[in-house]
Amino acid sequence: MKIFVVSTPGAGHVTPLVPLIGALLAGGDEVLVVSGPEAAPIIAKTGARFALAGRSQAEWMARLATRTRGNPGDGIAAERILHYFLPRAFGEIGVDEMIDDVLREGHKFAPDVVVFEAFALAGPLVAELLGVPGVAHMFGPLPPNDAVELANDAVSPIWRSYGRDVPGWAGMYRDLTIQICPPMLETAHVPTGETWRLRPVALPARPREVTPRPVVYVTFGTLFNANLGLFQVALDALADEPVDVVMTVGHDQNPGELAPFPANVRVEQFIPQADLLPSCSAIVHHGGAGTTFGALAHGIPQVILPQGADNYEHAAMCERAGTAIALRPEVVTPANLAAAVRRVVFDADHAAASRKCAAEIVAMPDAVSVATTLRTWVAAV
Repeated sequence: MKIFVVSTPGAGHVTPLVPLIGALLAGGDEVLVVSGPEAAPIIAKTGARFALAGRSQAEWMARLATRTRGNPGDGIAAERILHYFLPRAFGEIGVDEMIDDVLREGHKFAPDVVVFEAFALAGPLVAELLGVPGVAHMFGPLPPNDAVELANDAVSPIWRSYGRDVPGWAGMYRDLTIQICPPMLETAHVPTGETWRLRPVALPARPREVTPRPVVYVTFGTLFNANLGLFQVALDALADEPVDVVMTVGHDQNPGELAPFPANVRVEQFIPQADLLPSCSAIVHHGGAGTTFGALAHGIPQVILPQGADNYEHAAMCERAGTAIALRPEVVTPANLAAAVRRVVFDADHAAASRKCAAEIVAMPDAVSVATTLRTWVAAV
């Protein structure tokens, strides 16, 4: 089977595709991924073929900024971030940036199916033009329906330019949707088409470890780790708490800039999360998909300090399910963060909800199972 994968270039959008890509390749399928330049090194590690489609996401945002005469999204309430960026950045600009390259590569590749991450809205259009089924692969919770309806309006002109009418929902739910959120976290429903679930991350490689004192992991990923002030707030918050703290600042930051460190804190540039999470009692982070789902798979309660993009969606999702406490930027202080960490570490309810979520992730189909089912489904449609 020939699978044509379309993704926007952000790491948080590309990385959730990797397990399914790997399972398809292992099963002997041919996979071609088209995306922006940031995605190339991620896809290279999978062994899949890669073709460039459009410019970098930073260039998308610069293009949007010329229209807004300011920082795109500045001043928008957290609940409206997706309503702003999905139609404008990913709809109007993203499709225009990618569609020519994606369509050219699609015609050359002649795929059996197009798999696209949810916000790669060139994907469903290309599936329509190539006459093959389209599969939307979520990278987090389902976006709000009214945000998708705005995206539908945004992409309608470019669909019409190819002589097609957009089939509703920006084409996102055209045929099949793969959801990666466990049931207790996903409260919305796919409005049309078929839907499957896929385990979002690999299961823990080893059992949880018992430590003399609770271990709290602090990370702000690779996009928001330049804000050393946020790390300093975490240091000040946890310096006198009865926990041990492991903090990673990223390869591009110097831990020494945060020195001197409290006695209960260890600061490194990078530690593989798979090595660290089994010993953690809680994690403080920004709400990126990889960290959020990694913590959930290990049954670890979280304190999420959302910084932008889909962070707010992940934070709200986890807080509703009782697996996390979310602190918005305007209320992040050392005192508030210390209180939140205390609650998730020593409150049995957060731990129980997190363990329940981990059990749901165990029960979800893995990438190999979904790849096998996908082959049968494509052959039947």
